Amino acid sequence: MRAAILAGVGPKIALGATSGQWVGVGAIYSHYPVQLWTVLMIVMLLVVLLIHSMRTRAKLAQSFASVQQIAEQLQLSTHKLAYMVATSPTVLFAMKVHTNTLQTHWISDNLTRITGYTQDEALQPRWWVQHLHEEDKTRVLKESSELFLGHHLAYEYRFIHKNGEVRWIHDQQQLVCDGQGRPYEVLSAWTDITERKQEEINLRIAATAFETKEGIIITDCNNRIIRVNSAFTRLTGYSLEEVLGQTPALLSSGRQNADFYRAMWTALKENQHWEGEIWNRRKNGEIYPEWLVITAVLDEHQKVSHYVATFFDISERKAAEQSIRNLAFYDPLTNLPNRRLMLERLGLALLSCKRSNHYGALMFMDLDRFKVLNDTQGHDVGDQLLIEVAARLQSCVREDDLVARLGGDEFVVMLENLSESQTDAAIQAQTVAKKIRDAVAATYWLASGVVHDDKPLLEHHCSISIGLVLFHDYTVSKKELLNHADMAMYQAKHAGRDAIRMFDPDMQSALNERTALEIYLRHALTRNELFLYYQVQVDVQGRAVSAEALVRWDQPERGWISPANFIPLAEETGLILVIGDWVLLQGCKTLAQWAQHPATRELKLAVNVSARQFRQDHFVDQVRTALEQSGANPTKLKLEITESLIMDNLEDTVAKMHAIKQLGVGFSMDDFGTGYSSLSYLQRMPLDQLKIDQTFVRNLVEDSQDAAIIRIILALGLTVIAEGVETEVQWNYLNQCGCPVFQGYLFGKPVPLSEFEAEVFKNYQQQQQDLDKRLEQF
Repeated sequence: MRAAILAGVGPKIALGATSGQWVGVGAIYSHYPVQLWTVLMIVMLLVVLLIHSMRTRAKLAQSFASVQQIAEQLQLSTHKLAYMVATSPTVLFAMKVHTNTLQTHWISDNLTRITGYTQDEALQPRWWVQHLHEEDKTRVLKESSELFLGHHLAYEYRFIHKNGEVRWIHDQQQLVCDGQGRPYEVLSAWTDITERKQEEINLRIAATAFETKEGIIITDCNNRIIRVNSAFTRLTGYSLEEVLGQTPALLSSGRQNADFYRAMWTALKENQHWEGEIWNRRKNGEIYPEWLVITAVLDEHQKVSHYVATFFDISERKAAEQSIRNLAFYDPLTNLPNRRLMLERLGLALLSCKRSNHYGALMFMDLDRFKVLNDTQGHDVGDQLLIEVAARLQSCVREDDLVARLGGDEFVVMLENLSESQTDAAIQAQTVAKKIRDAVAATYWLASGVVHDDKPLLEHHCSISIGLVLFHDYTVSKKELLNHADMAMYQAKHAGRDAIRMFDPDMQSALNERTALEIYLRHALTRNELFLYYQVQVDVQGRAVSAEALVRWDQPERGWISPANFIPLAEETGLILVIGDWVLLQGCKTLAQWAQHPATRELKLAVNVSARQFRQDHFVDQVRTALEQSGANPTKLKLEITESLIMDNLEDTVAKMHAIKQLGVGFSMDDFGTGYSSLSYLQRMPLDQLKIDQTFVRNLVEDSQDAAIIRIILALGLTVIAEGVETEVQWNYLNQCGCPVFQGYLFGKPVPLSEFEAEVFKNYQQQQQDLDKRLEQF
């Protein structure tokens, strides 16, 4: 059938026939069956190959496009990786292993940014070893050799940056081996961990600081405790678990009122800081004083995130303060206030009377014939009587009134808040005086000698003479009031003892004198009646090291007037402001003059500054102006201020002192030991020197209390000068106690400038001559 079809429809082909003859396909097929089949198979095979080739070409074209896309993606990834490496804190190294050495052959591009060195520099032999920190080099080289034992190594060391800085490196190394397990290459990744190391150091420092001897409390912004240190537990008795989530109110003693805490929180809100003395309660219920400092911690939005409070127990300091106070202000025999405290209280009472318009009364009293009892029965019996009299005096007055012992058998009673009427106040004071007289007159039973059960007590009777004076304001000074009361007491003695006398107003001639003195004082400066005198201050070898400038008044009609008379008057009238400014300027001019001569250029000069003068708003500018106008060296100027000035408006005082200290001027606290200064506040003062008051120096040999106070002051750790040194005994005692500077009549009285300089020049010349002689001998 297949041959018939081919014969019927196929073309005629001239193949193998004679010329002119056409042979059909079927004929050909029948004539050449094998050959034709072979041709057809070849043709079909070629067609198949052609189709396969076309398909393969299409696939190759598609594969080529994919390869090209992969190459582009690979190139993009390579760029990204290069960027990441360049900006990474990690430097990559590749090192070939050659026998026992490593040779770096590739380094990432961020090397320079991390270490400062170029890739060419880092490829130099021993570059890595040469820049290892000397303290780490031995350890690192030893550790690096262990890489071939474990295939992986990670360690940290210090590396020297090209600019000389020390950088911390975390180095991770991986050993790569070939097919036979032989070391082939080492891959290393350096990471700069300098900041992390610094943070670790800071954390260690913070942790060490946190475990200080001071208690530390950390609260959140809601004042809830989140952390305390071990010192907190030691000081309060509470553990962290007991206080966690509580507020510091857990420690409250109840001694501070709501106003105290309101002021504290106001300061924290305004200044993010508060510090001061506070009383708190331990877990065992004990109430104790502490010095507390609170600081607010602000977040990035300047809002409070935490509060940090540090505190330390100041019980011992308070005890020392109380010890000084007791020695300085209380009579050790009767525990009554002494003269110093009485005068302080009298000054406050005068101010109170002026504000309230009420009268007060001062009584000066003396036991009659007390000396007879002392001489016949001995001092022990006399002391018993004094103690009993003190108790009886206290029982006769109100709690707010004052009973003081001045010494010996002399007592003072001060009454406050009497009537606004002078007559009624006098009657009230006399009523109390009569009550005191009757109480003192009652029988005493005193132990005489060694006390035995069968030995009877000594019966004793005594009386008391009382002088009384009323006071209403500051028109009469404290000293004058005491003098008036003393005069009235002697009137009582002359009246036959056991009597009460009031001061006679006719005796107030001193008040008239004061009025006249004020008029003269107002013209003293303009008439050039004021002068500066200079009193030398010496070291332990008696050499002049400084001087104190003291104002003196030569009134043409009255002669020389004591500073004790006109300085208090100047304070009260405000004239001290003009006088003080003049003294300051003259003192600076003197310093400028001294700087021109080798004998005086090293001397310092102390200038007294009154409280009223210091409290002026522009006082710092006054000091600056005086220094600028005179050309004086500020480091040679020393301003003497009093304890009372420091304790009045403490914050303003400290601020002014710091401002003046920045000018180079020093500070000395005058009359130290006679006021109420707290050691806690004293530490806040930028003081250069403490001046022991002459009242302590005067009786230091005879009075053990004054000697004890001096030793305590010298132990405070500040430079000290003792004034009022008048005898060799006093000087030797102070020398033995370690006092470095002295002032007093033993070394020189206050003298005019010319006389002072002449003495200094003479001593200087003598010292130079002595030096020359020693040099010649040498």
